[in-house]
Amino acid sequence: MAIFGKFFEAKKQLPEKEFIVLFAILTSLTALSIDAMLPAFPDISRDLNIQDYQHTQWIISALIFGMMFGEIIFGPLSDAIGRKSSILLGVGIYLVGTIMALCADSLWMLLAGRVVQGFGVAGPKIASRALIRDLYQGSAMARIMSYVMVIFILVPMLAPAFGQLIMQLGHWRWIFAALMIQALIASLWLIFRQEETLPKDRRLPLEVSRLINSAKFILSRKDVVAYTGIAGLIFGGLMLYLSIAQSIFQDVYQLGDNFPLYFAMVASGSGLANLLNARIVQRVGMKPCVAFALILMFSTAGLLSVLSMWYSGVPPFWLFMMLGIAMFACLGMVFGNINALAMEPLGKVAGLAAAMISSASSLVAIVAATLMGQFYHFTVTPLAFGFLIFSGLGYLLLRYARHYQHDEQTPSDNK
Repeated sequence: MAIFGKFFEAKKQLPEKEFIVLFAILTSLTALSIDAMLPAFPDISRDLNIQDYQHTQWIISALIFGMMFGEIIFGPLSDAIGRKSSILLGVGIYLVGTIMALCADSLWMLLAGRVVQGFGVAGPKIASRALIRDLYQGSAMARIMSYVMVIFILVPMLAPAFGQLIMQLGHWRWIFAALMIQALIASLWLIFRQEETLPKDRRLPLEVSRLINSAKFILSRKDVVAYTGIAGLIFGGLMLYLSIAQSIFQDVYQLGDNFPLYFAMVASGSGLANLLNARIVQRVGMKPCVAFALILMFSTAGLLSVLSMWYSGVPPFWLFMMLGIAMFACLGMVFGNINALAMEPLGKVAGLAAAMISSASSLVAIVAATLMGQFYHFTVTPLAFGFLIFSGLGYLLLRYARHYQHDEQTPSDNK
C-alpha cells in the first residue's frame, strides 16, 4: 500500500520517462481520434447511408475544425486557470463529444460529435504544450517534444489496426468507447502524478486588453508567423494523407484488411526520424534539422509526382511505400522542431502563444488539405503534388524566418 500511495503522489517534476509517456498519451488523443476511425470509413458510410465517398473526409475535417476553435479558447484559459485545470476541462468536453459520436444515427450527428470532440481535445493539446514550455526551453524543449512525438506517432501507427480489431470484435461505435477509456486513464494519471506548473502569482487574468496586447506581440514576431505557416503546411500534408489513406491502400492498391499494416509501415518513418532528432537536435540545432527535412521531403515528393504521372497515377506499390516512408520521416523531423522554434521566444505568454500557433496552423492545414483532397480520384497524384507544394512553400517560409533572430523581448517590454 505504501508503494501504491507513493505512485499516486503528485510531483513537481516527474521522472523524465514518465513525463514523456504521460504527455504523449494525452496529446495522442488527437491523432488516435483520427487514425482509429480510418478502417471504419466503409462501415460508417454503409450504416449512416453516406453516398459520396469524399464526404467521409468530413469526419476528419470536423474534428480539426472543432479543435481550431478550442485552441483559441484553451490557450488564454490555460494562462488564467493553470495548465492542469485546462487539460481536465478539455478532456471533460472531449468525453461529451465522444458520447455524441458514439450514439450518432446520421452523418450530421456524427459530425456534430466530432466538432465537440475536437473542441475538447484542444485542452490537452494546447495546455500540455504550454506545460512543457513551463519546464523546458530551447533545444531541451525540442528534445522532449521529439520524444513525446515518437510515442505520439507510434500510438496512431497502431490505431488503424486497433480500430479494425475493434470492428472485428464488435462495431465501429466501440472505437469511441475505447477513446473514452484512454482519456479517463490519462486524466487520472495527470491528477495524481503531475503538479500544476503555473503558480497563481504567474497567472494572467482573462482581460481583453491584455490578450490583444499579447496577441499583437506574438504577431509582431515574423519568425513565429513563418514557423506557424510551416507547421500548418506540413500538418496539411498529414491531413491530406489521413483523409485518403484508407482509399489508397484498399481501393487503389487492393490491400483489403492489410491496410493497417502498411499504414503503420509508412508512419514508422516519422517515429524513427523523431527518435533521431531527439538525439542530434542539441548538437546540430533546430533550424538545420528543419531545413534538411524540408529539402528532402521536397525532393522525395517531386520524385513521387514524376513516377505517379509516368504510371498514370498508380506507381508500383513498392515505390509508393519506399517514398512514402521517406516523406513521413521528413514530416516527423519537421514536427519535432517547428513547434519548439515557434514557442521558444514566447514563454511569457505560452498559453496564448500555443493557442494562436496551433489554431492558425490548423486553419492553414484544413484549407490546404481540403483543396488538394478535391483532386483525389483514386490515384496517388494529389498526395504527391500536395507534399511537393507544401514542403516547397515551407522551405521558402523557413528562409524568410532566418532573417529574424529570437530575442528576450516580452509583451511588457513593448509598453
